[in-house]
Amino acid sequence: MFTIKNYINGGLVEPKGGTYLDNFNPATGQVYSKIPDSDRADVEQAVAAAKAAFPSWSRIPKEARSKILAKVADLIEANLDKLALAESTDNGKPVSLAKNVDIPRAAANFNFFATAILHYASESHAMEKGVINYTLREPIGIAGCISPWNLPLYLFTWKIAPALAAGNTVIAKPSEVTPMTAYLLSELCIEAGVPPGVLNIIHGLGNKVGASITAHPDIPMISFTGGTETGAEIARIAAPMFKKLSLELGGKNPNIIFANCNFDKMLKTTLKSSFSNQGEICLCGSRIFIEKPLYEKFKSAFVAATQLLKVGDPLNKDSDMGAIVSEAHTEKIMSYIELAKEEGGTVLAGGKRVTLPGEHQNGWYIEPTIIEGLGHECRTNQEEIFGPVVTLIPFDSEDEVIEMANSTRYGLSATIWTNNLQTAHQVANHLHVGIAWINCWLLRDLRTPFGGSKSSGVGREGGFEALSFFTEPKNVCINY
Repeated sequence: MFTIKNYINGGLVEPKGGTYLDNFNPATGQVYSKIPDSDRADVEQAVAAAKAAFPSWSRIPKEARSKILAKVADLIEANLDKLALAESTDNGKPVSLAKNVDIPRAAANFNFFATAILHYASESHAMEKGVINYTLREPIGIAGCISPWNLPLYLFTWKIAPALAAGNTVIAKPSEVTPMTAYLLSELCIEAGVPPGVLNIIHGLGNKVGASITAHPDIPMISFTGGTETGAEIARIAAPMFKKLSLELGGKNPNIIFANCNFDKMLKTTLKSSFSNQGEICLCGSRIFIEKPLYEKFKSAFVAATQLLKVGDPLNKDSDMGAIVSEAHTEKIMSYIELAKEEGGTVLAGGKRVTLPGEHQNGWYIEPTIIEGLGHECRTNQEEIFGPVVTLIPFDSEDEVIEMANSTRYGLSATIWTNNLQTAHQVANHLHVGIAWINCWLLRDLRTPFGGSKSSGVGREGGFEALSFFTEPKNVCINY
């Protein structure tokens, strides 16, 4: 039984309270490791370390910070197989997905911000009569970074890397559901020579560790990715303390398919945008709107393609889908499938749990599920399920589908399939989302701003937007 440790002040340490939580392998439903049940005392220890490290880390040349972050990226790449296996075991996702997407993206995050800090520039404004203003972007202090369980190392590094690159020290909390790759990152940071106290990783529950980070008076900024309700609680605590907040929250994303699309490309991509990572990606298109002339053709082809997907052991290369991350989340997803039936929906594919043989018989697996016959305002089409469940909804016109797509409280992303350039621009312009993909999905340029509108979040991550969040602007006015 492997025991994970916290990473504080450059070393791997046990939690102050000496207690641990069970960490489950979703593929088998069995406990396979222990994680620290940390609390406020551990956060205080990390804050002391981060405060002590901040002056020197914030003042070293950006080139030196860049080299250290690039070394971390190199070590992530060198340990690709080990990290991918750990991510698959911890999260339930197919190991092939972790190896091709999650871990390479984690390395890319460190590489991107290691180089971005070298090109990050401020502006100046000249006035009349010998006056000039210039803007400094200065690191703020300790950044509190709290990440989710669905893309564990991918999203963990998406927050840590820009915070460190900008010259801040970090106290980071990975999800207690998927802590393993964050722990392995601790080891890599020690190997890379990250100075003690610059990055601290504390494992444990949100209501202990996350709440302590959020409320701590010496942590002036919080970057959080997770559920909308948790984000609201973080804002309730942090906003009166005037902390900087970046919140990337839930989604109920529309996938809008027009009859004039490239059908084969659309179908292949829609299969991915519906069921990749067991649908446990905040950007998955869970509401599929199909223009009526194409509806029956799409339904027939999509159901047939979905039924060919193999739900299996995440470590098998031929598994298209792995395990759901936890028993509790499995039960939540199944409850929504039952709700959809109660609301009048018809299950066209899936809808059941999957039982695998042998050691995987107690794992948490669900068939990819397609439901039709529901109105766009029902709970199934308004609430985030975050699993392998999609609904099909026909539409007649642009105005109709835009109204239905915008009807939820969320506004994270959307996908639009059309070969009509005017339609593509018009629909994208009228959707209340942070990112709109046209004839593609999950195609990400790390220079671009990322985030949501409405209840999908506050602020933007990515590129210089992230570096701006993790710095404070100061205007200097000189009369020379």
